[in-house]
Amino acid sequence: MRGIPSRNLIFGSQPSNSFAFVMFGFLWQGSSAVFSTTCGRGRVDKLGMASKPYLEFPLQKDGEYDEVKKQREKCREDEVLCRRILQMAKEVSQGENHGSVKPPPEPSPLRKARFFQANMRILITGGAGFIGSHLVDKLMENEKNEVIVVDNYFTGSKDNLKQWIGHPRFELIRHDVTESLLIEVDQIYHLACPASPIFYKYNPVKTIKTNVIGTLNMLGLAKRVGARILLTSTSEVYGDPLVHPQDESYWGNVNPIGVRSCYDEGKRVAETLMFDYHRQHGIEIRIARIFNTYGPRMNIDDGRVVSNFIAQAIRDEPLTVQLPGTQTRSFCYVSDMVDGLIRLMEGDNTGPINIGNPGEFTMTELAETVKEMINPEVKIITVENTPDDPRQRKPVITKAKELLGWEPKVKLREGIPLMEEDFRKRLGIPRKN
Repeated sequence: MRGIPSRNLIFGSQPSNSFAFVMFGFLWQGSSAVFSTTCGRGRVDKLGMASKPYLEFPLQKDGEYDEVKKQREKCREDEVLCRRILQMAKEVSQGENHGSVKPPPEPSPLRKARFFQANMRILITGGAGFIGSHLVDKLMENEKNEVIVVDNYFTGSKDNLKQWIGHPRFELIRHDVTESLLIEVDQIYHLACPASPIFYKYNPVKTIKTNVIGTLNMLGLAKRVGARILLTSTSEVYGDPLVHPQDESYWGNVNPIGVRSCYDEGKRVAETLMFDYHRQHGIEIRIARIFNTYGPRMNIDDGRVVSNFIAQAIRDEPLTVQLPGTQTRSFCYVSDMVDGLIRLMEGDNTGPINIGNPGEFTMTELAETVKEMINPEVKIITVENTPDDPRQRKPVITKAKELLGWEPKVKLREGIPLMEEDFRKRLGIPRKN
């Protein structure tokens, strides 16, 4: 066969008296699959049809007839299985990478009710966090939405949702997504995962579990109830990019064993799981690769650069720029991010799609902007950088523009004052006259 790889699969067990031996030989050549099945001395050819007497068993005793009958039935089952595998192999060999082999699961019967239109039940994992709580605010504006938030409060806070607690269309559940969740929903926004380096490096194994086991649990839920699921992936899947700016076709440059890998590789695995469930089970998926986001309700000391600079400026502390200071980031205001996520969920494109602001700033430029707008008296100092820190980050948002009709509206100089007002309120530090 000119070095063609082969794999033999044995189903069932071989009887002690060697009445029959069932073996499938799977030979893959190019885009075609060839199976051969032997049932006793009968044979099933490439088309799954018997080409010789179906089954011949030597009868040694009269009492062995029932055993022979069982083996004959088993061989028939194997032939049916062979037909099914051949059909699946044909579909896979002729399909595309993003193709779905199976149709999507049926949603709740309430979606098809003729005389009663039920509310859309939307689950948000990590909904007590920074982006998640703003997503809740936006979705609750629609009176036909019922929003359910699950969060373990590792980085999230009930304070972010206090305006909705007790509302008849809102429900808050303390839950860790690494544990299974039995609930009836129509859409799932899967945001749960610490996004700040300080938090995801604090417990890297837990971060990996959240990305992998948590995503598996949410996909299992989506499969069971026929829900559409959106994953908030990250620009970190591009790692320290060798291509600039980054579009969705770029596979990335990621250190698989670095201190940031729990987050970077965890999100890459989560994307893989999403597409595997889509292809194998027909789940309706959406993947957003979100870039740096800022705005009110960010954790004040979460280690991300915008919140660091604003908090330091308000406290009259030096702004600490990590060396060399020329590394770049692109900053998207949270309201623009939420709008992009909703458009992706409601659209017809699986993604992945970059959601971010293509405006690019060096860390030194950002520090100078924050100093100018908040506290001109503070100093800017440099500190050592952290390992595996990406040198540049800028999204190509052509897909978002063309497929979602989305692009960011809020500029950095418009968003910083809104974030400063929120931080001053929480820190209890009024602005100087």
